[in-house]
Amino acid sequence: MEKFDLLLKVDKKPTDTQIKKIQEHFDQMPIEEIIAGLHFAKNRWTAKDAGVLKVGRKSIIKREIHSVTSEQAQWRLKNWKMMIANYRKRGYSYPTISRIKKLLLEISNKKSK
Repeated sequence: MEKFDLLLKVDKKPTDTQIKKIQEHFDQMPIEEIIAGLHFAKNRWTAKDAGVLKVGRKSIIKREIHSVTSEQAQWRLKNWKMMIANYRKRGYSYPTISRIKKLLLEISNKKSK
């Protein structure tokens, strides 16, 4: 296998432990996976820096369905397109929105029986 040198410019000097970790990752992982991971990390860092990173899907869902009555759940489900638009404006992912809908359906069905 051919070896290549890679030059990285960073703002502050990394510790010996950090250098070893980076070297391990480059030795053990294919470069495509490293690039994909760096792409994910950059997007996460950008969202965190902008203050739009929503951490903790369970807490988001609990906050959205906390003390929702059957009537409120039914109204939200009837106006679901509007609710999706509001959730997307808040930065919720589609899997989170679908989990909210699932729980609203349960609330709606439980108390309307």
